[in-house]
Amino acid sequence: MTPSAQAPSGRLLPLLLGTGGLLVLGGVALFWLASARNQPQTEGAIPVTVTATACEPMALEVPAGPARFLIRNASDRPVEWEILNGVMVVAERENIAPGFSSVLSERLKPGVYDITCGLLSNPRGKLTVLATAESAAETAAPPLRELIGPLSERKVQLMKAAGKFTRAAQALEQAIAAGDLAAAKTAWTQAAAHWASLGTVAPQAADLQNRIAPQAAWLAAREEDPAFTGLSRIEYGLFARSSVADLAPVAAALSRDATEFQSRVKAFDGTPAGIAADAARYARSLADATAAGTLTPYAADDTVLLGPRWTRSTAPAPCSTRCSRPPIRRNRPGSRTGLPPPMPRQVRFRRITRPPPRR
Repeated sequence: MTPSAQAPSGRLLPLLLGTGGLLVLGGVALFWLASARNQPQTEGAIPVTVTATACEPMALEVPAGPARFLIRNASDRPVEWEILNGVMVVAERENIAPGFSSVLSERLKPGVYDITCGLLSNPRGKLTVLATAESAAETAAPPLRELIGPLSERKVQLMKAAGKFTRAAQALEQAIAAGDLAAAKTAWTQAAAHWASLGTVAPQAADLQNRIAPQAAWLAAREEDPAFTGLSRIEYGLFARSSVADLAPVAAALSRDATEFQSRVKAFDGTPAGIAADAARYARSLADATAAGTLTPYAADDTVLLGPRWTRSTAPAPCSTRCSRPPIRRNRPGSRTGLPPPMPRQVRFRRITRPPPRR
């Protein structure tokens, strides 16, 4: 007998048998894992049993919102279980085989619904969905179609604000062309205020924003950089250098950019989500710029840009230091009316002054 025809040795046979056994066990384990993954998630599900004649239970109560039902078929034929709102099917599970179960997940609104129980001739059960604070808030929220009017009005307001900025930029260009420093400073203040009123939507035209109001800190050569243009460059010339020299071409370019910005406003994102995102982004940038002192680094008057963001309800009424005011009665500790008691005398606030701009 040749060596190739010899039977496996006594040492090799147990090894082969052990390897085969491990492979069989591995296959069984993989099959069990796959079966377990395919099983419906029944944790927290409400059990419902469909018999040959009815449902058990016939009446259910659940809170509004996500709900999960575990439907078990205890009859002798395949069944379906449905949630009905009148004649409309809200949710259903079909072809549940006898002895098997199925999970139905659905987000339900408050109300009273019918539930089917197997055969069409079987009586229907009742599903009562109770209102919650979350469902009440969703009901109170207006549908998007009701926001068409306010969103259109906001679009018109933005277009008017863009028109005011364009006219202010043109007035600034004329004042600089006339060589009138005082008039140019006044015109710059008005143009900057109108630009600030467009702060929430300005990032939607980032190319124009970078030309209209670039910060020197963004540029390699700071104030000497060719990209230092627009309102920022004019502010630097008028307030830091007290001169209108070389500002005429900058003002002319600003007028063109303002006109281009006005033409783009109508196409800006005006959805509620976009408005919220713009407002959040602008609030962050405004806070960062205020903390860094970069709102008006040369004019040194942040109220020029912050003022347009105040509403009439929050802005204080102008009043000189000599104007008369009625006395304010402050409440005593424990009182339920009036203003809160004054702050302790040891609390002091220190006014922070901004260093003069670097020339």
